[in-house]
Formats: sequence, C-alpha cells, structure tokens
Amino acid sequence: MEAPLFGFGLTDLPYPGTPPVDTNKGVSAGPASPRLRSALTFLRGSSPCAVGFLQGLCGFVDIGKNTSFFRMCVEFAKFQFNQAQPDEYAYKLLWVGRSQRKHLTWIYLMDLQMGRTICKKHDEDIDNCPLQEGPGEKQVGCTFIVDARPWFSQFTLLNSTCV
Repeated sequence: MEAPLFGFGLTDLPYPGTPPVDTNKGVSAGPASPRLRSALTFLRGSSPCAVGFLQGLCGFVDIGKNTSFFRMCVEFAKFQFNQAQPDEYAYKLLWVGRSQRKHLTWIYLMDLQMGRTICKKHDEDIDNCPLQEGPGEKQVGCTFIVDARPWFSQFTLLNSTCV
C-alpha cells in the first residue's frame, strides 16, 4: 500500500467530535485520494507563484521612488557599487528608472543611472560633487536587487548587473 502524503488522507479526517482511529500514530492513516495526490505532486515541483491564481501576487510591483525604504535601498546599492569599483572616483546617482518591490516581501528592484564624479570614493557629500567631463566622463546603468530589513539596519545586495 502506498504511504499517504502528510501521514493521512483527506477522506480519513474525522468529523468534528470523532476521535482518530489509529492508536499507534494518533491520526487515521488511510491513503490520499488520486486527485489530491496529483495536485500535491504538481505543487511540490513548483513554487506557489507558478500556480495561476497566485502569479499576480508573487512578482515585482511598481512603487513610488520616494518611499523611505526604497530610498534607503538606493543609497545602499550606490554605496555597494562604489565600494566594488576598482576606480578611485566615486559615482553618484543621476536618475532612477524602475522602482519595484516584490509583493509580500521587502525585496526591492531598481534601475539606477550613475555618473562618475571628480570626487574620490571616500570624500564627503558625493551627491553634490560635479560630474567628470571630457575623457574622464563615464556613466553606467545598473539593475540592483536589495533585500531590506530596515528595522534592523540590515540590507543585503542580492544581485547587481551593470553595463
């Protein structure tokens, strides 16, 4: 006999007030119905977001560029970008393209356009630093995904792609 999923079949659940029959496990252990087995097999191999009625709830949704948590994530991504660059000059934010948050999470997706400044990485007030012009002029477009836990002052860069 095939072992039931979760230790019991839905048809074996007692009605309210009826105690389980199996004295070894405390729960009746009959087989699951074929329909239930196939549904659970399908769901086991995919995320809940792959199921039609949940697809709209699991993706990224547009948010305002001025929300406080999003702005904190932008600052974090910009800082991480500057730290990772071998360039001695700092980059500052020029504009924000896409601003999104993953539904039911604190994961933010952002497209940022940044420009190289005349200031060094560790200078103060990089946001007010002039951009380089001429041969040193450089702009870069990046997509960042940041997981935010602002109430713990914790941010994690999940992915960054720059061109």
